[in-house]
Amino acid sequence: MSSIAKTSQALRTASEEASWIHPTALVDDEAEIGDGVQVGPFSIIGPNVVVGAGTRIGPHVLIERDTVVGRDCVIAKGAVLGSDPQDQKYAGEQTFLEVGDRTRIREYVTLNRGTTASGKTTVGSDCMLMSYAHVAHDCVLGDHVIISNAVNMGGHVTIGDWAIIGGMTPIHQFVRIGQHAFVGGASRAAKDIPPYVKAAGNPVQLYGLNSVGLQRRGFPDEVRRELKRAYRLLFASSYNTTQALARAEEELQHYDEVETFLAFFQASDRGISGR
Repeated sequence: MSSIAKTSQALRTASEEASWIHPTALVDDEAEIGDGVQVGPFSIIGPNVVVGAGTRIGPHVLIERDTVVGRDCVIAKGAVLGSDPQDQKYAGEQTFLEVGDRTRIREYVTLNRGTTASGKTTVGSDCMLMSYAHVAHDCVLGDHVIISNAVNMGGHVTIGDWAIIGGMTPIHQFVRIGQHAFVGGASRAAKDIPPYVKAAGNPVQLYGLNSVGLQRRGFPDEVRRELKRAYRLLFASSYNTTQALARAEEELQHYDEVETFLAFFQASDRGISGR
């Protein structure tokens, strides 16, 4: 490579790594801005905020305080991150919000910090939070989660990896939605929704395994077969939950996914949708 080409490449690399902050944006002196971060017009980044390298922040975004945003995220116009929890018991204690890498947060999404109950609200990596969604205090979202438009969560909601939540779905506080679950739009999630299933309705009903999603994500045939057997024992038999779990332990192959499915029932406090 010629010296001119090397110099040109070095200049491009330096340009790509340099952060760009619009003159109208306000960035607190205590904030840490990574290489290559872009901050759009009229955005505000408050104290004790860390923004990872390569993240793009659009116009009129507020990241209030005590928030960590990962690398290569996209935060669209009007989103509000790290605001106080909407909990009457909150008295100004320091709590946090953490967002993983490569997560996309669209227009006017709101994410509150945690309370002292857990200390933080967590959103994983490679997630998509669509416009007007609300992630409340102490919620925990796994990786690859898709939250459609205007989904509203109460506090302490837990959503597993690869789950998809349809638009305009309210989720009651303390509800758990298992990994790889698919919840249809305009549903009302007042009880736990197991992993690997399809759910929809008001109140939520279950409609079998999320077979298409599991197949697309490469779940082996034998695992999907055993999950289907587990589903039938829990939701399409005359057994009560205790009896169905006992039969499942005796009869099913103990794949990790089957164990995850069964353990979800044993850990439920709010009850399981569809039962």
